[in-house]
Amino acid sequence: MARAEVTDLAAAKEIIRHLDAKIKTLTRGENLRQREALGFERKLRDSAVDLEFALDLERRRSAELEQSYYDMVLRLTRASVYKDNETGAHIQRVSYYARIIARHIGWSEADQKLIFRAAPMHDVGKIAIPDLLIRKRGSLDVKDRKVMESHTLRGAQILEGSNSRLLEMARDIAVTHHEHWDGTGYPRSLRCNQIPIAGRIVMLGDNYDALRSHRSYKKSFPHEKACRIILEGDARTRPEHFDPQLLAVFRTVHPEFKEIFERFEHENPAIG
Repeated sequence: MARAEVTDLAAAKEIIRHLDAKIKTLTRGENLRQREALGFERKLRDSAVDLEFALDLERRRSAELEQSYYDMVLRLTRASVYKDNETGAHIQRVSYYARIIARHIGWSEADQKLIFRAAPMHDVGKIAIPDLLIRKRGSLDVKDRKVMESHTLRGAQILEGSNSRLLEMARDIAVTHHEHWDGTGYPRSLRCNQIPIAGRIVMLGDNYDALRSHRSYKKSFPHEKACRIILEGDARTRPEHFDPQLLAVFRTVHPEFKEIFERFEHENPAIG
C-alpha cells in the first residue's frame, strides 16, 4: 500500500506539473491575445478618428458645393425677376407657400428648406421666352400660348445635368408646376403620382398667388374668392387639378397663405 501511495503521489505531482505548464502557456497566450486586442483596438480608434475627419471634410465640401449651387439659383432667380417685373414678389411668395405645405405634410426641416430654396426656380424658363410675349397685354392666342407653355421645358433644360438635390428638385418643379392631378395640365399631361410631390406643392401655391395677383389679362381676387375657386372650381380652375391630400392641407392652412400674400403684396421679400 505504501508503494502504491508513493506511485499515486508521483503521478499526481506529474499531473499538477503538466497542468501548471498548460496554465502558464495559456496565460502567455492570453496575455498575447490581450496585447493584440489592445493594439487592434488602438488601430480601430485611430481609423475611426481618420474616418470622422474624412467624413467631416466631405460634409464641408458638400455644403460648400451646395451653397455654390444655391448661389447660382439666386442669380437665375434675379435674372427672371428682371425679365418680368410682375414676378418679383410672386416667385418668392410661392416659396413661402411651399414651405407651409411641406411643413404640414410632415417634411423634415432640411427638406422644407430645400423646397423653399428650389421653388423660386419654377418660372426660370421664362428667361428663354421672347420679351414681347412676356410683356404682352391681354390674353394669348393659341400659337403664343404654346410658346409661353414651353417655359416649363426650357426651365428643365436650364437646370438639368446636376446631381445636386437642390437643382434636381428645382428641375422637377420647373417642368411640372403646370401639370394637373387629373392629367389635364402641361407640358406632358402627367397625372397623380407621376407628378413629383415638389411640383404638386408648388403648383398649388402658384395657383393661389396667380389668383390673388393682378395681371394684364385679369384682375386680382380677394383671398376668400381665391380659396373658393381652388376648393370649388370655376370655368378655368377645378379642384381635380390638385393633389387631394394637398388640397385638404390647404383647407386648413389657407389663412397662412393670406398672411404671406398681404405681408409681401407691395414689396419683394428678400431673395436668398
